Amino acid sequence: MNIYKNFLNKEDFKQIESFMMSPNMPWFFNDGVVSWNDKKYFQFTFLFLDEGKKNCVDKHFNILKPFFKKIKFNKLNRIKANLLTKDKKIIEHGMHTDQEQGITGIFYLNTCNGYTKFETGEKIKSEKNKYIEFNSTLKHTGSTCTDEKRRVVINFNYV
Repeated sequence: MNIYKNFLNKEDFKQIESFMMSPNMPWFFNDGVVSWNDKKYFQFTFLFLDEGKKNCVDKHFNILKPFFKKIKFNKLNRIKANLLTKDKKIIEHGMHTDQEQGITGIFYLNTCNGYTKFETGEKIKSEKNKYIEFNSTLKHTGSTCTDEKRRVVINFNYV
C-alpha cells in the first residue's frame, strides 16, 4: 500500500475541492453503499467513468486532469466519487473489493473522523488531499463520520 499526503499541489487541490464540495455538484442518491439494494444505508455518488468510458460531461471530467498526471495507469476502469453524510455514530458498510485485479486508489477530499479500514484491521484516516493506492484484491470498507457534515472521497480503479 502507498499513502501520499498532500498528493496534489495546493492550486489543483483547491479547484477540485471547490467543485466537489460546492452546492452545484450533481450528486446522485443511491439506495445502498456496498450493494445497490442495501435497505439500511444510503450514499450519494457521482460516476465520472465506468468500464473505461466517460460517464459525464467534459466540464466535470476535466476537473480530474491533475490526477491523470500523477497516477500511473495503463487503463482506467472506473472513477466514482462517494459522499456519506454525518451520522450519530461511525458506521462501517461492509468489506468488499472494487475490482478483480489491478489497483484501487482513494482520494480524500475532506478531513473528518471517518476512515477506510482493511480486513487486516489497519485504518487510514480521512485527511484532505491524501491519496492511497493498494492492490484491488484487498478487502476494505469505508465509514461514515460524526464530526463533519459529510465524508467525500474519489475512488479510482485502474490497471
